Amino acid sequence: MTDSRGEGLGWRGEAAAIALLTFAVDVETPVLAAGRRYADHAMAMSHQAYDIRRGLPRLLGILDEFSIKATFFVPGLVAEWWPEAITQIAERGHEIAHHSYTHRPSTGLTHTEERWEFERGMHALNRLGIEPSGYRSPMWAATWRSADLAREFALTYDTSLMDDDMPYVIETARGPLVELPVHWALDDWEQYAFLPEPHLGYAIEPPEKALAVWTAELDGMREWGGLFQLTSHSFLSGRPGRARNLRRLIETVLARGDVEFRTGEQLCAAVLADEAVERRKQEPVQVNEDIYPQW
Repeated sequence: MTDSRGEGLGWRGEAAAIALLTFAVDVETPVLAAGRRYADHAMAMSHQAYDIRRGLPRLLGILDEFSIKATFFVPGLVAEWWPEAITQIAERGHEIAHHSYTHRPSTGLTHTEERWEFERGMHALNRLGIEPSGYRSPMWAATWRSADLAREFALTYDTSLMDDDMPYVIETARGPLVELPVHWALDDWEQYAFLPEPHLGYAIEPPEKALAVWTAELDGMREWGGLFQLTSHSFLSGRPGRARNLRRLIETVLARGDVEFRTGEQLCAAVLADEAVERRKQEPVQVNEDIYPQW
């Protein structure tokens, strides 16, 4: 299958599309980011602890079945609270990437607070001997500051933005930052997340529906030569029926025969080596208050 735009393959090599499997190991942090009081909610805390206790080992086992290496985004607090589990991910050859410190959305933070999240999250991973290359904003809530902060902390790629389905390079004041775009359609949260308090979602869809959505995106990426980046959470996709669904998705990707699996770090290197990749500067949207008077 060739690129319908008639352009060189570059970062894809000979593949019709690239598949990037990413996993967020959030454990308790998304619930606590909604309020410290939820630490007193035994059910909510146990719902999130499933992540490490059952979900993560099950998903790692499935990846082992296919000898596929994936990228795991880890908040710094999780690295501090569950160091052995995070170290085991790295020891199995998977990539560990930066996912803030507390999982609080960056759009609700000041510049100083967002920078603190980068710094504390980086230090927590470094203490485990992990030097991350990639960054993902919690809830993908990047700010116009996030790209520069990522480069300040020597990160080489980001995966938080949704304005494309192919990688590109953001030209920041501190150097180039590869962007690996994401989308809600390829997120298991939109399919599986149910927690009434704090409200993290009201979705319990059948795994077959999720597989249909993801397979449609996979084949679309194959036609147009894009990046198929799946975002999963081990407390969601680690549940038995959903884990089996992930296995079916991997089998589907492999059966296509023209899609390659890569980690975020591997894909970042390929993008930087491709001179044809688009390079952009971020331009914050300027809004006239006379047109949109409500703040």
